[in-house]
Amino acid sequence: MNGLQLPGRTGELEQGTGSSVGLLVMLRCAVLDDYQGVALGLADWSRVRVTSFRDHFTARDDLVAALRDYEIVVIMRERTPFPAEVLDRLPNLRLLITSGMRNASVDVAAARARGVTVCGTASGSTAPVELTWALILGLARHLLPEATALRANGPWQSTVGTDLHGRTLGLLGLGKIGSRMAAIGRAFGMDVVAWSQHLTEERTDALGVRLAPGKDALLSESDVVSVHLVLSDRTRGLIGERELSLMRPASYLVNTSRAAIVDQEALVAALRAGRIAGAGLDVFELEPLPAGHAFRTLPNVLATPHLGYVTELNYGTYFREAVEDIDAFLAGAPIRTL
Repeated sequence: MNGLQLPGRTGELEQGTGSSVGLLVMLRCAVLDDYQGVALGLADWSRVRVTSFRDHFTARDDLVAALRDYEIVVIMRERTPFPAEVLDRLPNLRLLITSGMRNASVDVAAARARGVTVCGTASGSTAPVELTWALILGLARHLLPEATALRANGPWQSTVGTDLHGRTLGLLGLGKIGSRMAAIGRAFGMDVVAWSQHLTEERTDALGVRLAPGKDALLSESDVVSVHLVLSDRTRGLIGERELSLMRPASYLVNTSRAAIVDQEALVAALRAGRIAGAGLDVFELEPLPAGHAFRTLPNVLATPHLGYVTELNYGTYFREAVEDIDAFLAGAPIRTL
């Protein structure tokens, strides 16, 4: 079967064939925030009438206006929130698919109450680990100013890099990503220390990592602090002005997890005052990051536009499994439901 029977909609054309399916119509599917325009080429979308939106909908009214005729919406991570208010204004929506199996920006309970099925996909953890190390290395060796000077025919060498070997890597969180970070840190010859609220010595010992006696101790002794925690009420604002003041003036803070774990205003103030040496950032409370924002201009910030999961392997998985979710939904047996 190539479509579902929907009241009041007849005579639709099946995508790619030009043939009428009569009373059976193909559902309309919107893929949001396809920044690179690659989604439609990474999976077989032939069972739905699919449209890819490359530009981000900043205004909620614009989002609702664009999606009001779609029964299926595929979203990328947490780029576009779907709270109850948005769901209320999309009466045709029947299936919402997110990349990954967790999305804090979707009100899953509200969706369920409105008859909307929410499904997810697999998501690999190697890509964000690799980007985190790119940021750490970029900061330590001042790659941005050095590369910029070279391209602009500027000075030949103007900075002195920081060695990672023998330094301390502090990990806030030692889960799937944090544990990979620890292994690479040890390979660089770093002393790795970790902390999270329920982290045990049994876990750190198994990974060859020291358990910090507390968050403050980790911040004060680390040369590089890297955040790998899930955003929750417990972790929101975990690193604020007081915590940043505990860090060493020559230390770096790296956040590829969730922006709200670190107080953004406090971080900007600390960077401007030189209370820490720099920050490597891939996540921001407002995305895309507004033009002229401090994180775009501060000389001691190395920032990327939320690229942690943006790799060929992850994107291929996201969109192939999104299509699998659609096929299962059309068959009446949804999979990977949230």
